[in-house]
Amino acid sequence: MDLDSNKKIIIQKRIERTIESLKKNNMQAYYVEGPGQAVEKLAELMNEGDTVTCGGSMTLFETGIIDHLRSGRYNFLDRYAPGLTGEELNDIYIKAFSSDVYVTSSNAITENGELYNVDGRCNRVAAMLFGPKSVIVVAGYNKIVRNIEEAVERVRRTAAPANCVRLSRKTPCVHTGKCEDCMSEDRICCGYVVMARQMVKDRVKVIIVGDEFGY
Repeated sequence: MDLDSNKKIIIQKRIERTIESLKKNNMQAYYVEGPGQAVEKLAELMNEGDTVTCGGSMTLFETGIIDHLRSGRYNFLDRYAPGLTGEELNDIYIKAFSSDVYVTSSNAITENGELYNVDGRCNRVAAMLFGPKSVIVVAGYNKIVRNIEEAVERVRRTAAPANCVRLSRKTPCVHTGKCEDCMSEDRICCGYVVMARQMVKDRVKVIIVGDEFGY
């Protein structure tokens, strides 16, 4: 989207604060202007032949990263491959823990340098926390919030309802547009994870893109 120059300056300041905080929390952090540069930066952070898989993410599709991972340069364990059985998909989830690179997005990134994510099956947050040698998070600037409180609210009012619509879930938020703390069998908010300062320096890399992507 095209931004007013004044608004762009303010957003850039928020991005800069967030990147500095991520670095203080032992995560690599980068800013790129658009999806093309995001793919280029991702390629710089990976090696041809790497075993790679990904978390569920609209951002990865919208930025062209899924297409890049399917380019043949990598051993891509593709959770979106047509015709996968439930057993084959679960096998990809398990193999993610021994992958070279795990690529995903984040539900929210705080200006304090924290990643906040909410999962249903929790395969995504589990792999982000432990297993893959490298975790690369790609997120639009719309995922940046001030703090964990705002991150929680962002998921409740934006990410979770939108994803429930996308996944055709029969949850109250599909109808109300906000989290209702439901007990639905279709609930996708089951695991809540905050990633703050990391013990393994630079294992987690965050690419912030100067546009809006994902939920």
